[in-house]
Amino acid sequence: MNIREKTIPVLCPYGDELDCKYVNEVIKSGWWINGPKVKEFEEKFSKMVGKKYAIAVTSNTHGLDLILKAYNISNCDIISPTMSFATTTAVPQWNNCNNILCDVDPINMNICPKDVKKKLTKNTNAIICVNLAGILSPVNEIKKFYKGLIIEDCAHACYTPHAGSRGDIAVWSFQAVKTMPTGDGGMITTNNKQIMEKIRKLYWFGIDSTYDRVKKQPDNPGSNSVYKWKYDIDILGYKYYMIDLTAAIGLSQMEKLDQNLKRRQYIQEKYNESFLDIKDIQLPPFSYTVQHYVIKVSPNIRDNLIDYLKNKNIHTSVHYRPLHLFTQFKDTGDFPVANTEWVKMITLPVHLNLKDEDIDYIVYWVKEFFKK
Repeated sequence: MNIREKTIPVLCPYGDELDCKYVNEVIKSGWWINGPKVKEFEEKFSKMVGKKYAIAVTSNTHGLDLILKAYNISNCDIISPTMSFATTTAVPQWNNCNNILCDVDPINMNICPKDVKKKLTKNTNAIICVNLAGILSPVNEIKKFYKGLIIEDCAHACYTPHAGSRGDIAVWSFQAVKTMPTGDGGMITTNNKQIMEKIRKLYWFGIDSTYDRVKKQPDNPGSNSVYKWKYDIDILGYKYYMIDLTAAIGLSQMEKLDQNLKRRQYIQEKYNESFLDIKDIQLPPFSYTVQHYVIKVSPNIRDNLIDYLKNKNIHTSVHYRPLHLFTQFKDTGDFPVANTEWVKMITLPVHLNLKDEDIDYIVYWVKEFFKK
């Protein structure tokens, strides 16, 4: 097979005319910031995941930060898995917390309850459970012995059935290469009204959104301006709210989510069928969202395979290098599973820009590598 001139990226956003239409409507409406489209997105998202409240924010990272602040979590221990993106360790450090990293399950690479139990301290005030690659983490198992706050990180799980329903509160991601991308953005979902109200105060300096003040707040004497400028600030807040331009893409992407997930699952199935007979490849467990498709191979050949596919203009990656190996998050504790498994992992391309001939091309060169 001839080598392609154009590289196949490992992850890539996909947009269409419906996305353009929804954004164009917002541009022409004159209301670009936190307004009616954000409200609509929040309402539809909360129904989709089965929660009473949804708060749209600038990113999953900012959402996690708001959650810790809303629960007054600081100067304590927070447990999270070492197999994750930097967010789950960095945000606790922003809040002066000691982040304790845990080892993972060898199959799905999610947080290991046995290691959580070993690493609990009297100062543990929260556990962050990441649904890695869209596969649900063992929240219910951890709840059997831990009664404190459990934050469910659903960045990869939009929408895996029951994701976000098992922890006390959940945070989601719409970053550009996620299953429901908006460029960037996130959502917090909860059934706790008090926490929801506090997060809404925190995410814009303690001020009700301009849209809410225009539409809902009655006029006060001497304050008949349409923007209702008579408001108080009684809390130190931030600027973490989503804007309507972002929410418009979210609404468009939500309409297509089911069909988009089916396409991702189709790619997963094609890979599985193609690699099933290659004894040197360990296939991943089933993922509903297929945020990543991660095979495992011998550590002795993993990097060679990466280089080989790069030379065929196929981009791969590794999701993830364990956080305990990074200088900022260094942890010299015992991580036997993560240390053994991550060196086997390679992420193959999965995104909606992949055509069937692209899948065939990737499969062909992976097979050629193992033939040799």
